[in-house]
Amino acid sequence: MKSETSPSGRLPGVVLVGVDLGLPHFDGELDELAQLAATAGYTVVDKVVCKRRAPDPALFVGSGKADEIKALALGHGAAEVLFDQALSPAQQRNLERYLGMPVNDRILLILEIFAQRARSHEGKLQVELARLQYLSTRLVRRWSHLERQSGGIGLRGGPGETQIELDRRMIGDAIKRTRERLDKVKRQRSTQRRQRERRGAFNISLVGYTNAGKSSLFNALVKARAYAADQLFATLDTTTRQMYLGEVGRSVSLSDTVGFIRDLPHTLVDAFAATLQEAQDADLLLHVVDASNPAHPKQIQNVQAVLRDIGAADIPQILVFNKLDAVDPALQPLQSVDAMELDGQSVPRIFLSAHTGQGLDALRRLLAERLRQMPGMEAPAAAADPD
Repeated sequence: MKSETSPSGRLPGVVLVGVDLGLPHFDGELDELAQLAATAGYTVVDKVVCKRRAPDPALFVGSGKADEIKALALGHGAAEVLFDQALSPAQQRNLERYLGMPVNDRILLILEIFAQRARSHEGKLQVELARLQYLSTRLVRRWSHLERQSGGIGLRGGPGETQIELDRRMIGDAIKRTRERLDKVKRQRSTQRRQRERRGAFNISLVGYTNAGKSSLFNALVKARAYAADQLFATLDTTTRQMYLGEVGRSVSLSDTVGFIRDLPHTLVDAFAATLQEAQDADLLLHVVDASNPAHPKQIQNVQAVLRDIGAADIPQILVFNKLDAVDPALQPLQSVDAMELDGQSVPRIFLSAHTGQGLDALRRLLAERLRQMPGMEAPAAAADPD
C-alpha cells in the first residue's frame, strides 16, 4: 500500500467500496473511509455501495459488482481499491487478480496511517507489531516469489511451500522480538505509574473517538503544544502533563491517548496495549465527544466497546461534548452541565469548546468536585500554583 504522489504530482486515486450486510453501523456514504483515505494521502475518485446478505466467499462482492468496480477504477485511472470491511487473505488475492490492481481494506488503511503518524519509539514499535500480525495472515497475497519456488526431491506439497514456511518463521521471529521490546517499554511505563501512585497522583485520561478534539482539549487544559489537527488519528503517542486545579490546591496527571474508531482492528488493540494502559490505570476518564458530528451517538457506543475490550469500562467517566462552537445555534444545549445515561448509569456531561475556551472553567470545577469526592484526596495545607 503506497501513498506517494504520482509522477504528475497528484495524489493517487482510489475507489472506495462498501458492502451493506445489514449491520446497524454501516456507513452508507462511506464518509469515514473517505476521511481515512484522505488522511493516508489518497484522492477519492469514486464510491461504490452495494447490498448483500452475506459476503461472496471468493470476491466478497460477487463477479457482477466486481466488473462494475473494475470499470470505474479504469475509467478514473485509480491506483487502488479500498474496502470498508475487512477482507480475508483469499478474497484480497482473488480481487487483485480479477481487478488487475492493488486491493486493500480498512484495517491496512488504518495501519498505513498509524505507520505515517507514529513518532515515539513506543509508537513505532506498536505499529510494527500490528503490521507484522496483519502480514502473518497474508502470506498468500501478492508474493510472486512464492510461485517461483518449487518443491525438491522428498518435499511434500506444491510450489512455494518451503518459502512460505521460511517467511512464516521470519515473521514469527520478528513478532517475538517486537513483543519483547514492547514489554520492556510497558515495564518502564509501569514503573512510572507506580512512582505517580506513591506520590498520591490522581490520573485522568482523555479518551474518545478519533478527531473528537482530545488533543485540542489537552492543550487548552495544560497549556501544552501537543499536535492537534482536524484529521483522523492526529495523535498516536500518549502525552502526560500535570494540570493544576486551584479549587483543591493540587495537581493531577492528565494523559492524551490515541483516538478510537469503529471496528478498531484487534491487532491494533493488542499492539497499543502499552499506550492504552494509561486509560486502564486512570482514576477518571474524560470521554471527549464531537458534539457537532451527527453520528456522535454511534461514536460513543464504539468508544464504550473499545473500553470494554481493554478492561476500562468500569472506570468513572465524565462525558465532554466538545466543539460547541460548531453546533447549530438551534441545537445548542439549554444547560452547560447535566447528566446522561450511559450503559445504564447516569454520567456527568459538560458542553464546551476547546477552540474558544467556552466551558473550560466549568470543566475544571467539575474535576475539582470529583477530586474532593475521592478518599484520601484532601487538599494539601499549603499548595501553590506551580505556574
